[in-house]
Amino acid sequence: MKVTLTHDEMNAYCSELHDSNAAFGSHYPADSFHRQPVHTVYGGANLFKAGFAAKLGEVALKTLDTYAPTYSVFARALGLPRAETLPTNATELASLTRALEANPEQVRETKQAAWLAFTVYNRVVKKLQTEPIEDNRIDFEDGYGNRPDDEEDKHAAAAADEVAKGMSENLLSPFIGIRVKTFSDECKVRSIRTLDIFLTRLAEKTGGKLPQHFIVTLPKVTTPTQVSTCAKILENLEARLGFAKDSLRMEIMIETTQSIINHKGENTVPLLVAAAGGRCRSAIFGTYDYTASCNITAAHQSHTHPACDFARSVIQVSLAGTGVTISDGATTSMPIGPHKAARDAVLTAQQMDENRAVVHGAWKLHYDNIMHSMRHAYYQGWDLNPGQLPVRYAAVDTFFLSGLQDASTRLNAFLNKAAQATLVGNTFDDAATGQGLLNFFLRGMACGAITEQEVLATGITLDELRSRSFVRIVNNRAQQ
Repeated sequence: MKVTLTHDEMNAYCSELHDSNAAFGSHYPADSFHRQPVHTVYGGANLFKAGFAAKLGEVALKTLDTYAPTYSVFARALGLPRAETLPTNATELASLTRALEANPEQVRETKQAAWLAFTVYNRVVKKLQTEPIEDNRIDFEDGYGNRPDDEEDKHAAAAADEVAKGMSENLLSPFIGIRVKTFSDECKVRSIRTLDIFLTRLAEKTGGKLPQHFIVTLPKVTTPTQVSTCAKILENLEARLGFAKDSLRMEIMIETTQSIINHKGENTVPLLVAAAGGRCRSAIFGTYDYTASCNITAAHQSHTHPACDFARSVIQVSLAGTGVTISDGATTSMPIGPHKAARDAVLTAQQMDENRAVVHGAWKLHYDNIMHSMRHAYYQGWDLNPGQLPVRYAAVDTFFLSGLQDASTRLNAFLNKAAQATLVGNTFDDAATGQGLLNFFLRGMACGAITEQEVLATGITLDELRSRSFVRIVNNRAQQ
């Protein structure tokens, strides 16, 4: 075929592109396919014990049993898809439950809402029994408060002792870390001292070993220097205390307007992450501190405020493809009823109803907030109370299970057509949508909501899934 460009010209152009593409790849190595926890549970350092995770699981199960003893009640409280169609009559519910237990897939064909509610509820119960907390943060900041120095010193050492005990007895959550105070002028000395005491004591107790997926959380970050200083401290302590090189990782909390856009009008997020020198594993959005820094009044501060969605988008586009994960903030309305029975007494029916109304209202708000986060591709968030745990897992399972059949059908059809644009039902899919479908399964598998068997049923292999590239999958298949 006749061409105009010479061989040398072609090589020169390709060499220039190769260098540019290589530089791009170094900045954006792609998101990891390794597990990312669906939440982080924060608890005051003064309360932390090695068996903290199991204890919170017990409390969460008790809360679930008290306020949602059946999958029908739970689904209605959260507002699961078509939950209003579920039976409230005990006899009808028992009959439906027997059918679901005997042959869930058969019931699924005709009663999708019942299958979803039943499946989600049972998964939540199992999760709370086996792994109630995925990521635990021992908190020396907002969840702890300001205390005398000698008291915080003792709590820092005691927390390290409990972590060491948890390591030896296999009691810790899969991910764990500590949150120190901010590096502001008012708190920097206290923050660094707590970090030093905790890590020094932990090294003494464990012989320089860390729990798996250990991390240090730096809150209310405003300048890159705060991040780089923290990284230097971690590097110093790592070498002096015998921890493995680069094992002390950190995450930053973005909670102010200045951590989004600085005084020069620059996007601050990538500058903050770069200042960690490769130690930053995650960036967390702090909803309520951020809205306060925007001068939004308390009555209008909310997880779904447009100002929050703007900040989420900035964080998201800044870190997409970098391998740094993102996490959303908390729901501050706690599922705690106003009435508590006195010793050897019971609550009245009216008091129980009032408690139930408050708990269900807080559950619904938390569920809606989590779904809002996941629709914006924030698949991790905060939980502050054991009563929020059932809702976290229910929301994650619902998000993925409710879209599983449709996504499976569309991905399978697309792969069979070798990535030609396809029409499934009334939905037109092209290559960009194919990548979106792939992302759905990647995220679903990473959090445990979608099983390997459910992924393989689409016709895709696990190796193809882990390539994270729909175009690459299609190209490889075309060459076979």
